[in-house]
Amino acid sequence: MKNSLDAVISENIKREIDQSGKKKSDIAKAIGVSCPTISQYCSGRAQPSLSTFARLCAYLDCSSDDILNLK
Repeated sequence: MKNSLDAVISENIKREIDQSGKKKSDIAKAIGVSCPTISQYCSGRAQPSLSTFARLCAYLDCSSDDILNLK
């Protein structure tokens, strides 16, 4: 069973990716991970490391607060 925070993070990553209009393959290449890894982040099967999370937020031009629900 997924931790509720993990579920929130994965849903918010998915939302930010969808809103960006960018392809998962382009995002993966830009932040240095594989395309299946991006899909795992969106489904909650994996969570990005802190450095990857920072690159993801920067590439998507979103705040970490938006993904972590720290508003």
